[in-house]
Amino acid sequence: GLSPYPERWRDWPDETRQRIFNFEDAVPIPQDLRHVLVDKSVTVTFTRRTSSLEEVFYLSEPMGPGHDDKKVRSPEYNKHKRGVKKMKKWMKVLTTSILAVSLLAGCGTSGDKATEASDANAGGQVAKIKVGVTAGPHEEIVEKVKEVAAKDGLEIEIVSFNDYVQPNKVLAEGQLDANIFQHEPYLERFKTDHNLDLIKVANTINFPMGIYSTKVKDVQELADGAELGLPNDPTNGARALQLFEQAGLIKIKEGVGVKATIHDIVENPKNLKFKELEAAFIPKALDDLAAAAINTNFAMEHGYNPTNDSIFIEPKDSPWVNLIAVRTEDKDRPEIAQLVKAYQSDEVKQFIEEQFQGSVVPGW
Repeated sequence: GLSPYPERWRDWPDETRQRIFNFEDAVPIPQDLRHVLVDKSVTVTFTRRTSSLEEVFYLSEPMGPGHDDKKVRSPEYNKHKRGVKKMKKWMKVLTTSILAVSLLAGCGTSGDKATEASDANAGGQVAKIKVGVTAGPHEEIVEKVKEVAAKDGLEIEIVSFNDYVQPNKVLAEGQLDANIFQHEPYLERFKTDHNLDLIKVANTINFPMGIYSTKVKDVQELADGAELGLPNDPTNGARALQLFEQAGLIKIKEGVGVKATIHDIVENPKNLKFKELEAAFIPKALDDLAAAAINTNFAMEHGYNPTNDSIFIEPKDSPWVNLIAVRTEDKDRPEIAQLVKAYQSDEVKQFIEEQFQGSVVPGW
């Protein structure tokens, strides 16, 4: 436990012997150290930390080889130890009380939540829900939805994520009441792959996916053998391949649709290479690629304007509309209906149109 110091105590320089060393616990005085103490006539102080407190173990005088192995403790340590015993006693009482309250609170079900929400609304109280979003436009829009919902007696807590995996997992685990970040093909594939009982309750917005490049201004300028980036999740990867096809770069096998993979490419006249990356990481990797298909929320998060900066973009009537997802058992909760009402309000629609200027479009 004395690393990085030498294993043999006699190898220590004199100044090191007089330093304070940190131990995991009070220790018996090692035989080698006894000889050092006798030989050098030094006083050694041992210290260990407990939280922010120090317990001091010390030898007031050198000890000879015949001294019994035992812990020599200071009066300060003994005083501290008595305080620790009292603290542990009260902590046990407090922990037991908290556990009892938690067990009582945990007995509710999602049905109880709906009932409580109804009672809260009936009594003029504010209902509360927690909504997961991805950083960027989704978060901005839900901030506006939060304002609108507050007027209707619904308080929304926003939880922001930077990936496409955790929002569904956290929702299924019951730590969120809803999430807003994905389109239906992604939701269907994800819940099948992970055996999750989630359901769509409403449409939200559409993010036209774009092709971006820091090297060329037009997709036709891409050189033979150029490397293109695309999302590595199944549905957004398929969407990117369809986008590359719409741009005239490749052709994919007929009929594969949202299940398309790079193995379904049947024509690739420029022998383009494809690099699958985490969707959120692609904008950071763009300088290392000839071009890449990037989801609008991640593009905007990194300062790109989809309308002005993309070299090719999906049409505005793209079918990849995003949605509000909830646990199936919660789809009829009144506060979920309030969330949908607030999101699809005229006030939020106007905010989207003015804020994003066509880069994000209402999907309802």
